[in-house]
Amino acid sequence: MNHIIIWVISFLAIAGVIIRPFKVTEAIYAVSGAGMLLILQMIKPLDAISGVAKGIDVYLFLIGMMLLAETAREEKLFDWLAAHATRMAKGSSARLFLLIYMVGVVVTTFLSNDATAVVLTPAVAAAARSAKVRNPLPYLLICAFIANAASFVLPISNPANLVIYGSKMPSLLHWLSLYLIPSICAIVVTYFMLYITQRKCFKDKIATEIILLDLSPGGKTAFIGIGATAAVLLLASAMDIQLGLPTAVTGIITTGIVLLKAKKSPLIVIKGVSWAVLPLVAGLFIIVEALSKTGLVQHLTGALNTAISHSSTGAVWLSGSAVAMVCNLMNNLPAGLIAGNVLQNAHAPELIKSSVLIGIDLGPNLSVTGSLATILWIVALRRENQEVSAWTFLKLGSVIMTSALIAALASLFI
Repeated sequence: MNHIIIWVISFLAIAGVIIRPFKVTEAIYAVSGAGMLLILQMIKPLDAISGVAKGIDVYLFLIGMMLLAETAREEKLFDWLAAHATRMAKGSSARLFLLIYMVGVVVTTFLSNDATAVVLTPAVAAAARSAKVRNPLPYLLICAFIANAASFVLPISNPANLVIYGSKMPSLLHWLSLYLIPSICAIVVTYFMLYITQRKCFKDKIATEIILLDLSPGGKTAFIGIGATAAVLLLASAMDIQLGLPTAVTGIITTGIVLLKAKKSPLIVIKGVSWAVLPLVAGLFIIVEALSKTGLVQHLTGALNTAISHSSTGAVWLSGSAVAMVCNLMNNLPAGLIAGNVLQNAHAPELIKSSVLIGIDLGPNLSVTGSLATILWIVALRRENQEVSAWTFLKLGSVIMTSALIAALASLFI
C-alpha cells in the first residue's frame, strides 16, 4: 500500500509540473509532492535530506549560471550581441535563424544546456526586437531544441551527463570518441527539422538598419565573466572536478565586480533571478528518492539485463528510446539519477550506457518539461512576454526529437 501511495503522489506532483494547473510556478507542485511524502511518512526525513543533497552540485551550477545571465541582461550585453547578429544577417531571416542556431551550439557545448536556456533566450528575444521580427517564436524555439540536441558534445554540456556516469566519467578524448558523431547527427538533424517546420517565418524580411550601441564597462566585464566560466568548466571537466562550485564562484565574482563598477545594488540582480527553479529541482530529487524505495531500480536493472541477454543491439534501441520517453514523464535529471543507478547495478556495456545518455539528453526535446533546461527556457520566455503551449511544443517535439534520436542512436553503430 505504501508503494502505491508513493507512486500516486509522485505521479500527481510530476503531472502538476508538466500541466501547471492554475498557471502557478512549477516548483509549487514538486515541493507539495515532496511535502506530502514527508507528512504521510512515505519517506524518512533523513532520506529526504539525502535526496536533496544529491542535487547540491546542480543547485550551485544553476546559481552561478542564473547570476551570470541576469548580470549580463542588466548590463545590456544581450542587446549588444543581438544587434551584431542581426546586422550579420543582412536582412535574411534564414541567415539569422542559422546564426542563432550556431551560437546555440557553441553556448550549449561550452557552457551547458541550462546556460543556453538562461543566457541565450533573452539574447534571441533582443535580436528579434532589433530585427523587427513579426513573430519571434521560431527563433526562440532554437534555444530550447539546441539546448538538448547539443548537450552531449562534451561532459560539461549537460549536468545530467555527470549524473549518468557518476565517479566513472570517461576522459575527454574517450568521451569524444563515443559521442562526437552522435552529437553531430543530433545537431544537424534537429536543425533541418526545425528549419522545415518553421520555414514560413523565412518569408518575412528583417530590418537591416541596426543601430550598434557601445557596450558598457559592466557589459564587457559580464562578457569576460561568461568566457572565464566556459574556460573554468572545461578545466574542471578535464580534471574530473564537479562543475557546480566553480560555476557558482565565477558567477558570484563576475556579478560582484560588475555591480561594484556600476555602483548598483545587488538587489537588482537578486530580484531578477528565477530562484523558484532551486526548490523545483530539490522537490524532484526527493520524489526520486522516494520512488527508489519502491524497488524501482532493482526492477529496471532486471529488465535491462534481460533485454541485453536477448539482443544487445535491441537493448541499445530499447533503452535509448524508453529513457527518452521517461524523461518527459519525470524530467531528465531525476530520470538520469535512476538510470545511472540502474547502469551501475547492471554492469551495462559501453554501447548501452551511450544509448541511455543520448536518451536522457535528447529525449527532453519532446515536451516542455523533459529537462530542466526547457523549464528554464519557459521561465525565460515568460519574462519576454512570450508563451508556448505544451501541446504546440509536443507537436513539434514529436517530429524533431524522434528524427534526431533515431539518427543519434543509429550512429552509435558506426
